[in-house]
Amino acid sequence: MKKKQLPHLEGITMLDIGSEGQAVARHNDLVIFVKGAAPGDVCNIQLTRKKNKYAEGFITELIQKSEKQTDSFCKHFGVCGGCKWQNLDYNWQLFYKQKQVEDALKRIAKVPYPEILPIIPSEKTTFYRNKLEFTFSNKKWLSKDDFHKALENKNAQESSNDNAFTDAAGLSNAVGFHIPGLFDKVVDIEKCWLQDNFSNEIRNEVRNFCFKHNYTFFDLKAQQGLMRNLVVRTSSTGELMVIVVFHENDNEKIEALMHHLGAQFPQITSLLYIINTKRNDTFSDLEVITFKGNDYINENMEGLTFKIGPKSFYQTNAKQASVLYTLAKKYANLQGNEVVYDLYTGTGTIANFVANQSKKVIGVEYVADAIADAKINSTVNNITNTDFFFFFMKDVLNDEFIGTHGKPDVIITDPPRAGMHLDVVNKINEIKPNTVVYVSCNPATQARDIALMAHLYDITAVQPVDMFPHTHHVECVIKLELKK
Repeated sequence: MKKKQLPHLEGITMLDIGSEGQAVARHNDLVIFVKGAAPGDVCNIQLTRKKNKYAEGFITELIQKSEKQTDSFCKHFGVCGGCKWQNLDYNWQLFYKQKQVEDALKRIAKVPYPEILPIIPSEKTTFYRNKLEFTFSNKKWLSKDDFHKALENKNAQESSNDNAFTDAAGLSNAVGFHIPGLFDKVVDIEKCWLQDNFSNEIRNEVRNFCFKHNYTFFDLKAQQGLMRNLVVRTSSTGELMVIVVFHENDNEKIEALMHHLGAQFPQITSLLYIINTKRNDTFSDLEVITFKGNDYINENMEGLTFKIGPKSFYQTNAKQASVLYTLAKKYANLQGNEVVYDLYTGTGTIANFVANQSKKVIGVEYVADAIADAKINSTVNNITNTDFFFFFMKDVLNDEFIGTHGKPDVIITDPPRAGMHLDVVNKINEIKPNTVVYVSCNPATQARDIALMAHLYDITAVQPVDMFPHTHHVECVIKLELKK
């Protein structure tokens, strides 16, 4: 049976932006989500999916460009999914991020809240990340122009008997980012504007070395190929970490590439590699082999030093992380005699950050290596009033744990995008700390959790922070105080 063709709509005006960063339009009673558009654009749209009350589509023609739009600066914009708002003027990006926080509190939490403070912009809007992870793939995404250029280059190289880049490397192999919605396809990145140029130099050098020496790139479906991932981490101290993830244990080729990187980039202070033969890219459970230098880099923040290992979580925009943690400390309003629980503590950044104004800080995290780093971070900074524990959050907040370590006066929580587990929310309600400071990268799950606490807590401060320019993501710090 032939699939029914969905409508093609003409002259549709984009009205708003939704929570996932897509433009929103209306046609009769139908809400339409459109990728790559900006509010104010007038477009012709081809629908690709249609339900009873909403539809999805893409632009077939831009009839009138919105005044909120600006020119994109990255050649990969529109293909790579990393900076979906690059075509939106930065002031308008801030406006819609602020609106996202307000909408979540109004529509999901449905509780009273004070005036939301103006979003704090990022000092840097390009090259602001301290970590990027690239993927190797033998399934390179090619536009029609790219395909024809690659064929021309391949034919020219073959006719000149130059075998350096034949084997269809220019056609099929890539190192870069997954195409949204096409996980087995990777766009080959020439220049990424998210991390400083060292990251681009490393990635491009690794790719060229692999092409020259006929290294195989990973095939996701067949689960074969040598080169799998590349992670580059930088820090404000000038230290540099490079992690190369291989899928096969080919010692000769691994040694050759790692020696080349060490010689070509002597500024690397931590050169590491991992053998990952699993079916997923996570390496938290795998051995990390130190090829050269240290197995960590250091980050400085407000006079404190933090050790960052290959498996450690650390905010990827370090300058804005300092803003975020300063806010958390301010909202905790510590006088020096409080017991503080820092949930989802990671490498103990917030815990160590607030320790000098606390009686005791208890940090809890479910990644064992992060807890090891958190303890080291306390030692390095001569902090003696912290304790860190490796547990799943929903399992640790029990009467025995609280009896041993003390009832918290303040809880600071910074969960992943999924928010807090229901058991954690219920336990906070049972403990009833005087203050909860909720740091979140997802206003929707933050609002959901706060709704479950609203019978006990009042929202007394809301501060959005832009950590990720050119994306729809926004951080928000909310202060909750126990009702009198």
